[in-house]
Amino acid sequence: MRITRALAALVCVGLVVADQVLLAQQSYPQELQAWRDRRDMNLRGDNSWLTVAGLVFLRPGRNTFGAGPLNDIVLPEGADVGTGVLELDRGRVHLVSRRPVTVNDTRTTAADIAPATDDRPADRVTLGSVSFFLMRSGDRIAVRLRDQNSLLRRAFTGLKWFAPNDAFKVAARFERYASPRVVKVPNILGDLDPFDATGLVAFPLAGKTYKLEVYDLGAGSEPLFIVFKDLTSGRETYPAARFLNAARPNAKGETVIDFNKAYNPPCAYNPYTTCPLPTAQNRLNVRIEAGELDYHRPH
Repeated sequence: MRITRALAALVCVGLVVADQVLLAQQSYPQELQAWRDRRDMNLRGDNSWLTVAGLVFLRPGRNTFGAGPLNDIVLPEGADVGTGVLELDRGRVHLVSRRPVTVNDTRTTAADIAPATDDRPADRVTLGSVSFFLMRSGDRIAVRLRDQNSLLRRAFTGLKWFAPNDAFKVAARFERYASPRVVKVPNILGDLDPFDATGLVAFPLAGKTYKLEVYDLGAGSEPLFIVFKDLTSGRETYPAARFLNAARPNAKGETVIDFNKAYNPPCAYNPYTTCPLPTAQNRLNVRIEAGELDYHRPH
């Protein structure tokens, strides 16, 4: 009797798994479209890359900001502030403003502000519909401006994609490095940004095996981050790079690479943003006709 119940339990488990697989196969196009819709919606949001309205690197000493064209940092229209100063001294930045501004949640005319770290977000300075914060690019510190009424946001026409293609959703094998490597990855501004590389994902495509180096972001449901380009780059897709995320591999080292979810970096839409570039390992000698198309190229 025990054997019969055990066999019945195994059959039930098998049926449940089979149903889940069938459901996943049937719902994948809808799931993919929902993912793409969320990406489009996020780009239209208040804190999206389309609201970035300026990027200015600070010089040591005084850096003036204000609406006037003679300032070092010229604020967009809508900035409710007079002239102020950002003083850069040995990596620290002190803000002084003639009118009160909001630093995080506090109204003030003077404050120390800092870029983001692993433990805390960047301090945000708000001036009407305009805000700014500090960011690091390599060893340099820059001011990144945001404008909720930016022209890029108002003129956004939506994303363009290759048609879904199951051939570009592939099983991959994770080849873990003996220990994580800190890789200095060049960005589009010529600076080097550190990324934690944990290994390679190997996958079959068009009869060959390819490998991509992955960076571990350490959080989220898909913490493995990939920067790559392929033979569609500069043609159908954005020339500099595309991004891709993947789930952390299971105990057997298995994961899935879905190029249908390959997406453009922020610099594909906005000249005031930065993005990492693919290393030699992540330049694929194959056409990846899947994922997001170049935003500015007619299709």
